[in-house]
Amino acid sequence: MSLASLIPIQAMCRQAGVSRAGFYRWRDAPPGVDADMDLRDEIHRMALESPCYGWRRVTAELRRRGWAASHKRVRRIMREDYLLCLRRKNFVVTTDSNHDRPVYPNLAGSMVLTDIDQLWVADITYIRLETEFVYLAVALDAHSRRVIGWALNRTLEGDLAIAALRMALRRLPTPGLLHHSDRGIQYASKEYTDLLQEHSITISMSRKGNPYDNATCESFMKTLKYE
Repeated sequence: MSLASLIPIQAMCRQAGVSRAGFYRWRDAPPGVDADMDLRDEIHRMALESPCYGWRRVTAELRRRGWAASHKRVRRIMREDYLLCLRRKNFVVTTDSNHDRPVYPNLAGSMVLTDIDQLWVADITYIRLETEFVYLAVALDAHSRRVIGWALNRTLEGDLAIAALRMALRRLPTPGLLHHSDRGIQYASKEYTDLLQEHSITISMSRKGNPYDNATCESFMKTLKYE
């Protein structure tokens, strides 16, 4: 026997502070329909496919898939369902610019690119695995934004950057190419700069403490790690 059958409806309504008519209207009302149900289902599917996506990229992807949803609506649904991306900021230093090797001025900032193999940019980042970090060196063609050389290793030895550069050099670039990097010891080492000069490649380096000078490579690294 239920509790409701033992207590008169009128007494229950009085205790709850509602009228009997209001109680019956609530009880007999058809179940509500979530207007966002289909959209919410699609967002959850995308969150499983790309867990690093924030509300901006989810909104853009939804529009590519034919959904008409404003960014405010997407952000609200993702906030309600705890789908907003929280990125861990585990930091490993990959650039050591405290060295006595020669550094070169930033020549890349004033360039206007019109074709491939005019400017290469290079950088090193870490990738966190389940139990360790590995290090990735890449060389990108700044015009096409394509990776033209890369190397992966468990250490930050100078050979890592050199291996990525040697892969890029298979393209046999024509004279006039500019190579830009940060001031890290891997890129300022004699072995690395000698290899560039051997192929008549002009050397450029970021200003001290200014990561925006190598923004193209930094952006690529961030996207790679988060995706």
